[in-house]
Amino acid sequence: MRLPVLAASVYAAMLSLSAQAQDTATVHYPETRRDAVVETLFGERIADPYRWLENDVRSDKEVADWVERENAVTNAYLATLPARPWFQKRIGEFYDFERFSTPVKRGSRYFYTRNTGLQNQSPLYVREGLHGTPRLLIDPNTWAADGATALDAWKASPDGSKLLYSVQDGGTDWRILRVLDVGSGQPLADEIRWAKFTDLAWVGEEGFLYSRFPEPEQGKDFQALNYDQAVYFHRLGTPQSADELVYATPDHKDYGHSASVTSDGRWAVITSSIGTDARYEVRAIDLAARARDHWKTRELVTGFDNAWSLIDGIDGTLWFATNKDAPRYKVVSLNLEIPGATWVDMVPEREEPIDGASIVGQRLIVSYLKDASSLARTFDLAGKELAPIALSGIGSVSGFTGKPGDPETFYSFTSFNRPATVYRLDTATGETSVFAEPKLAFDPETIAVEQRFYASKDGTRVPLFIVRRKDVTGPAPTLLYGYGGFDISLTPGFSASRLAWIEAGGVFALANIRGGGEYGKAWHDSGRLANKQNVFDDFIAAGEFLKAQGVTPAGGLAIQGGSNGGLLVGAVVNQRPDLFAAGNAQVGVMDMLRFDRWTAGRYWVDDYGYPSKEADFKVLRAYSPYHNIRANTPYPALIVTTADTDDRVVPGHSFKYAAALQAANLGPKPQLIRIETRAGHGSGKPTDKAIEEAADVLAFLAQWTGLKPGE
Repeated sequence: MRLPVLAASVYAAMLSLSAQAQDTATVHYPETRRDAVVETLFGERIADPYRWLENDVRSDKEVADWVERENAVTNAYLATLPARPWFQKRIGEFYDFERFSTPVKRGSRYFYTRNTGLQNQSPLYVREGLHGTPRLLIDPNTWAADGATALDAWKASPDGSKLLYSVQDGGTDWRILRVLDVGSGQPLADEIRWAKFTDLAWVGEEGFLYSRFPEPEQGKDFQALNYDQAVYFHRLGTPQSADELVYATPDHKDYGHSASVTSDGRWAVITSSIGTDARYEVRAIDLAARARDHWKTRELVTGFDNAWSLIDGIDGTLWFATNKDAPRYKVVSLNLEIPGATWVDMVPEREEPIDGASIVGQRLIVSYLKDASSLARTFDLAGKELAPIALSGIGSVSGFTGKPGDPETFYSFTSFNRPATVYRLDTATGETSVFAEPKLAFDPETIAVEQRFYASKDGTRVPLFIVRRKDVTGPAPTLLYGYGGFDISLTPGFSASRLAWIEAGGVFALANIRGGGEYGKAWHDSGRLANKQNVFDDFIAAGEFLKAQGVTPAGGLAIQGGSNGGLLVGAVVNQRPDLFAAGNAQVGVMDMLRFDRWTAGRYWVDDYGYPSKEADFKVLRAYSPYHNIRANTPYPALIVTTADTDDRVVPGHSFKYAAALQAANLGPKPQLIRIETRAGHGSGKPTDKAIEEAADVLAFLAQWTGLKPGE
């Protein structure tokens, strides 16, 4: 739920709205205190009048009061939007279908999540054998009255007798780790606190490896910078205080570390990073020699120069995907039992970048991206290519979990017009069969999915997905989405809210702009640091292309993006306010001069640069959304969305940005902020909150692009 609205009498005093009069003449923004905060940075005086809004809403009463007043204005405005009830109802109907995760086999048991449709969180089930009767193992819907406590990651022990899982409360990045006895369904006493950005890795049946940070100072757990991550071993039946330190770098407190264990249980692999870039150091621990060597590590890769992603281990040989000497990735192996052995290329780099790989049965399964859509190929363990896995057109594939020797694996395939169908793959024959297919309340064949390419400002060819009803052939209000950062690829996937926009007669477009990983390292590099403006140019060019091609009418383009994509929305609106009718900046990074001061923000310097370095500062200053709002200029209608428990991109970014928008006299269209409670950066959000937020946002965007559902 959004924060409670103020009493009706206070509403009346604050604003007078009607469905017929929707402009800032009738939206009275709350008064926001402005302070005389000015700093001189590299010779430039930088004003920051809303710095007080960086304070934690949970502990600062003035910030909490501001949030309540802003939400009151926003809630009252949204209540007048004629399309909101339609979107609320239709999004809920599109959510209401049975959906499964891909099963994971451990021992003779199969584990998977299943949501009946509108459950706030997806319960976890187990089967004894593939065709056994499903048994409910964990139902996170019982954990909190508001549905905001989520089952996050989970991993069964090698023989399937125990389940390690992480709990996410209220959307925070912090995790609580717990263990369950699978046979009885009863919890064990084990509990781990202050885990964050962690993998889950069983060491036999005796315990597990995990990553954690030191416990923060009281009251600082949602804002303090994250330093000194370390890997620990927890032995079942012992308190966390007895956990063994496995790997840490006290001389380099900025390093991050994660642990994984090969499926044969022989090797633990420690992967170290220094930011968000895919540049890692890799060390291995021989678990067979642990009684003698304890947690002694063996260096495999040093220098933080390239990406290394563990695939698995077989008989002393480790397999990795890497971009060393292969910007689009290749598969390599290293035999750790041969002294002086060197890396061996197993699957060479191809034109399409590798998106994932696993070893199941006697096959190496590799997924690739071709123009941001999935391909799946198989190889034998000598690297010889076998038959590809047939996929159902433009879409995204995931899964392929398992281990060497397994007779089967499972994967899912989804697209813009198709929710995920889960398939079983026979690893001996290569044949596939359906494990779980959703029953839908719409006909996917009525939705057209196409891909076009357009030229950006500098001539770069950029892919663009366009999705709409087949009977919508003329210009129609369009929702354009983008991200453009951190080597993250945007691929086709199903969204109930996007489908509602499409059913209402609108167009959904997704631009695979630079900064992502759709074409490998070069595509990422061309959209970060000093090249960040390319990202904005690509997105602006996408909007211009949609209008020039007759997809979108004049005055009919809305834009949306989250996190780094929220930064994208803020930046392009400042640069081209005339191009867009409306926008939604979700949990965005809006103050580019102070982003590295909170929680995980320090990691982002790999993509953004250091505000403390003059050359980087000049780049950041030029596009920072908070610092480049063009006062007294007509702006699109904007709705900023964030949440009080977002400890990834702290809500102060959005608070300051919204306050600056509202003070800048940006014309007749509204600039509002919607602040969710008991929610974070996005993961773990309960279904009812997701539906409510999507209905609010789409009704707002529809109001200002001319989309009229039901007509």
